[in-house]
Amino acid sequence: MGLEEIAAGITVTDEQEARGVPEVDVAGEGLADRLAPHADALPCTPEATATLLDRHAAGDAVADAARAAEVAPVTAAKALHRCGVAGVNPLAPTARAVVRDWLRGELPRSEAETLARADAPEFALAAYIETHDPVPELAAVAEAHLSPSGDASVAKRDALGETMSSVTDLF
Repeated sequence: MGLEEIAAGITVTDEQEARGVPEVDVAGEGLADRLAPHADALPCTPEATATLLDRHAAGDAVADAARAAEVAPVTAAKALHRCGVAGVNPLAPTARAVVRDWLRGELPRSEAETLARADAPEFALAAYIETHDPVPELAAVAEAHLSPSGDASVAKRDALGETMSSVTDLF
């Protein structure tokens, strides 16, 4: 067999074919569908919450994510908090302690707002966060959807496991 026979059918191109990372959708349903069973615990619709989670994960500020989801920024912060997203509390730790004091009835609201250096909407959001824990089921759905170490990524790795080599394959 000569070189001409070996090279028969080979073509040279100027561009390489674009190839992406394959995705495996094991859930078969969208984020809003997975949030829907817990809609009663959300301050807005599951569809709006899905938009909030996607936009916030993409790096949008809460107000920008709220605008995309067509909800008020306070509602967006509440929904993100209920889904276990950290960092949506507008107050510093000392100011949150003042809110807890107010919730226990140790301070009047006007004095608590002054001590916390918060306006009425910030204070109300902080009070909501102090009195409403994240919902574990919502947090699990959000983590599985958004986290690189979440359940969705693990399922994708498992589904593609046969296509990947491991360190033991080298021995």
